[in-house]
Amino acid sequence: MPDPGERILVVGPSWVGDMVMAQSLFKTLKERDPAATIGVVAPAWSRPILERMEEVDEVAALEVGHGEFGLAARRKLAASLRGRFDRAIVLPRSWKSALVPFLARIPRRVGFHGEQRYGLLNERRRLDKAVLDQTVKRFVSLGLPAGEAAQGDFPVPRPALRRDDANLASLHASLGIGSRPAIAMMPGAEYGPAKQWPLEYFRRLAEALIAEGFEVRVMGGPKDEPAGETIAGGLEHAHNLCGKTRLADAVDLLADCRQAVTNDSGLMHVAAAAGTRIQAIYGSSSPAYTPPLTGDAEIHYLALDCSPCFERTCPLGHTNCLKQQPPEKILSAILAG
Repeated sequence: MPDPGERILVVGPSWVGDMVMAQSLFKTLKERDPAATIGVVAPAWSRPILERMEEVDEVAALEVGHGEFGLAARRKLAASLRGRFDRAIVLPRSWKSALVPFLARIPRRVGFHGEQRYGLLNERRRLDKAVLDQTVKRFVSLGLPAGEAAQGDFPVPRPALRRDDANLASLHASLGIGSRPAIAMMPGAEYGPAKQWPLEYFRRLAEALIAEGFEVRVMGGPKDEPAGETIAGGLEHAHNLCGKTRLADAVDLLADCRQAVTNDSGLMHVAAAAGTRIQAIYGSSSPAYTPPLTGDAEIHYLALDCSPCFERTCPLGHTNCLKQQPPEKILSAILAG
């Protein structure tokens, strides 16, 4: 009989984009041990994304609200996992994120130093931000032997989310989507307005794209619905889909688009993993730190003296890093692509 693979539990992150990037770790673990079993502790909302990843064998949903401690829920989940895993990899750096593997008595528990996690983790690694200069590299490094991870020159496989063609056909019918080639627009960014390209720019770009023969799909959550209406309202061949689709639907709808125009957001990473060409607009954040993980992306970043500031709102009050990137520039890039 073949040797059974290692049983690995990964405590996943709490943001959409980070969860997509975590697939680079899952791919690395499977490449090194094809027989490995990978379970992921994750918020319940992330299950549709994880189920589109070939490498994930099990999702252990943690029913705890964002920012909530939820000790009883963590204890209950840990009890269900006890005795089933050989190693745990804890991606977040918070104290509470390391609690489930500890309570589940998983023998090896690795993560970065953070929030006094002595005892909860029995392999704590120092985070060298100069070497591990991207979020995705930090995730992948925790799946590697410490010496290899410290070098920082290991390969980082790109995320790839599986597409469901049957679900896509159903969405086309239920949402009234037409036959024109589609361009997705993602105007939201959970972090704050300093990452959000002006809505009037999105609107002008949508009008220009429709005149060029495209369909526009505005994607986002319920909170983005007003922004979607500003962009698509009253325009033929434009659809405001914000809040009208599930996260799994977004994977299929984005995979069906020719290109996506997006802020540095979680949906940017979903679109990249779905195989869509990306037009990524960066303002307060840096494409060096959280780039779309694809070979088919164009980055729009001005690198002003005040950028990147990583602030939620512009400290100078002008948001020139975004306002000085006009719709005509993005339109040219789309038509050239």
